[in-house]
Amino acid sequence: MLKAVLFDLDGTLLDTAADFTRVLNSLLSEHGLPLQHYDAVRHRVSDGARAVVNLGFSLTPEHPDFDGLLNAFLDRYEQALSEQTSLFPGMDEQLQALEARDIAWGIVTNKPERFTTPLLEQLGLTERCATAICPDHVRERKPAAEPILLACAQLGIRADEAVYVGDHRRDIEAGQNAQMPTIACRYGYVSEGETPEDWNPDRIIDTPQGLLAALRDLQLLED
Repeated sequence: MLKAVLFDLDGTLLDTAADFTRVLNSLLSEHGLPLQHYDAVRHRVSDGARAVVNLGFSLTPEHPDFDGLLNAFLDRYEQALSEQTSLFPGMDEQLQALEARDIAWGIVTNKPERFTTPLLEQLGLTERCATAICPDHVRERKPAAEPILLACAQLGIRADEAVYVGDHRRDIEAGQNAQMPTIACRYGYVSEGETPEDWNPDRIIDTPQGLLAALRDLQLLED
């Protein structure tokens, strides 16, 4: 019996790419560098801020200027987390449908708590979200199973009583490592050169509206 649906955050539950693009381009503009197109940034968001900074400045983390630029990016992002960020279209209806069935939903993300907690508050999701696990709470982040298993422990459920939904290979691997059914989101920030079929998820959805149908198809949800 399905008791919870756990989501990745960026690119799965929330569409955050516009804010990442805005912050990166403001920093690039100050340094007199070419601005990055939204689509290019979108493909990097699920790999984190380091990947976004690498895209804009063409620097690896080993470069002496990288940490300073990364910190400047993160500080600027923290000041305006939700100017253009929202739930993906159709996602709120899916969450409401889960809530109406008394199925908890939560978040397991590699986004640090420093950004996750205020972002959820700003979007009015804190009270609705049953658990939110960030890298700060575990020793090993995704694709390790530890964050997902911690979420299950907080909810008082077994891994096979939940499903994990994500838009990156590491999300599906994390769910598989936790021995949990997985759903991949083709609508999310799938990295260039990747295809969700390669990750071997249990199901793939093209839009948020496909979530409940996928759960039914997995025989995890009854009408």
